[in-house]
Amino acid sequence: MKKCFILGLNLLLCFALRAQSDDRGFEIAKNLEIFSSVYKNLNLNYVDDVDPGKTIKVAIDAMLSSLDPYTNYYPESQMEDVKLQLLGQYGGIGSIIMQRGDTIMISEPYKGLPADEAGLKAGDRLLEVNGESTAGKTTADVISALRGQAGTEVTLKLERDGKVFDRTLKRREIHLPNVPYFGFVGDGNAVGYIKLDEFTTDAAKHVRDAFVSLKKENPAMKGVILDLRGNGGGLMNEAVDIVNIWVPRGVLVVETKGKVASKNLKSYTRQQPEDTEIPLAVIIDGSSASASEIVSGALQDLDRAVIVGQRSYGKGLVQNILPMPYNNQMKVTVSKYYIPSGRCIQAIDYSHRDENGRAVKVPDSLKTAFKTKSGRTVYDGFGIEPDVEVAPEYMSNIGVALAQKLLVFDYATQYYRTHPSIAPAKDFVITDEIYADFCRYLKEKNLTYQTVTERMMTQLREVAKEERYDSALEGQLKEMERLLEQEKQGDLVKHRDEVSEMLKAEILLRYYYDQGRIEGTLKSDKVVNRAIQELSK
Repeated sequence: MKKCFILGLNLLLCFALRAQSDDRGFEIAKNLEIFSSVYKNLNLNYVDDVDPGKTIKVAIDAMLSSLDPYTNYYPESQMEDVKLQLLGQYGGIGSIIMQRGDTIMISEPYKGLPADEAGLKAGDRLLEVNGESTAGKTTADVISALRGQAGTEVTLKLERDGKVFDRTLKRREIHLPNVPYFGFVGDGNAVGYIKLDEFTTDAAKHVRDAFVSLKKENPAMKGVILDLRGNGGGLMNEAVDIVNIWVPRGVLVVETKGKVASKNLKSYTRQQPEDTEIPLAVIIDGSSASASEIVSGALQDLDRAVIVGQRSYGKGLVQNILPMPYNNQMKVTVSKYYIPSGRCIQAIDYSHRDENGRAVKVPDSLKTAFKTKSGRTVYDGFGIEPDVEVAPEYMSNIGVALAQKLLVFDYATQYYRTHPSIAPAKDFVITDEIYADFCRYLKEKNLTYQTVTERMMTQLREVAKEERYDSALEGQLKEMERLLEQEKQGDLVKHRDEVSEMLKAEILLRYYYDQGRIEGTLKSDKVVNRAIQELSK
């Protein structure tokens, strides 16, 4: 009797699941038919011609945006963007461009690549690409024109200091370095430093090579810092292999779980490590995401590294690239990942939305405590919390104004054109003479900017006028404005350290590219210095 009851219950469950599956299949078929009918009616009856590719792309993008920001559709024309995301490479000239009003400018040519070899410099105005004017074009338009198949040529018309010139460049397969710099920091080359920008192909190999090189140069090295600030992630297998540099073979680093069982997997370290004893610090910030969080979170869960900086972004979602018809592709979120303690660090719940349609953060009440290998408590649901928090530094009002108005950029361009050489990157400093020259330069540019206090003063005036207190308060308001303006006059003195660092970074970029900028600014990096302190304990 009991066996019959269980058999009957199983049959009912099977029928229920099949019915549920049939209902879902019917809903999908019904809605696809509705969508097809909507488009057919538009095509037949809409007053103007409908562009099928554009209209369907808008519909697809709108559908995917209701899920999460990482599920995207890529038409064939955007394949270079996919290659850049996954491989860190694309066909192009190797330069960053930027828009300034209606003008497109070269912002930073990469060392040793076509733009650099052709003599393009930061600050050059890009007037034409293959005979077509860049006037009125966006950076995205110009980037699309500059990129193309490796080996093909692109002709540019540029302007520098009022002189127009042409350059013909041969596009190349551009491989962006995922480790732009490694070296030593602190006193006596005691601590190694490795900067990792992206988890693209061979990232783990390059990090391992950098670490081996540092150990070879100084076998007595007392610690190493892995800098993942601003690193938005990339390939998960590269993250696992980077952890493996400092963790023994056979250790679980990350597990993925999703709807499709075949997509669920556990990733273990597979190789012999380079060093399981050397003290290790990992630096993260609010832009460290995905694979960066796998590395920092796994090393934290395994109690293998001290994490320094600010809380990470909180992206615990895994995407796969799926092929589509006609050479299109689709990136789909297929699972969530869980690091060794068992926690998922995803901070935003895209399956739940507020009344405005915005995805909500995981509430504190739903956060769960987990234990690291040695028993320390860590939490899920809101990124990786650093073991040693270093408060972020925010730019001053004058710093923001100098950056937005590109005044530091322009001064660095002028300085580079009038100074054939400077000291090595690690020794270069902004002297009193350079800073005084920059201050004179700003006077010629008539720098103006509004502080938060001034904006609040404007609002106070408006409210006082509405409530008819303006006449009574006019004297006090004018005096406050006078004092504020007087204080602003001293901002270049008050914020000299900050402005000097901005100048140093931009000038170093002109002479020594990104590698020199990193090397030259490490000495004054407060987070790096704090990591050095932690490693010395």
